[in-house]
Amino acid sequence: MKNKIKQFREKLGISQAALSKKLDVSQSTVAMWETGENVPKTNTLPELAKALNCSIDDLFEDKED
Repeated sequence: MKNKIKQFREKLGISQAALSKKLDVSQSTVAMWETGENVPKTNTLPELAKALNCSIDDLFEDKED
């Protein structure tokens, strides 16, 4: 999931700070998701997927684009 969050975020051209503002979390939280130090809470996944313009399944998919 960590790489997927970063990939979708960068594809949209938004910063960690912009994503964190959309989700009402800190920028460091987004950074920890992207490095794998932490994972989003289950109740955050729908909002995260919407903000990244993808499905929740897309965030967990292992295949390379």
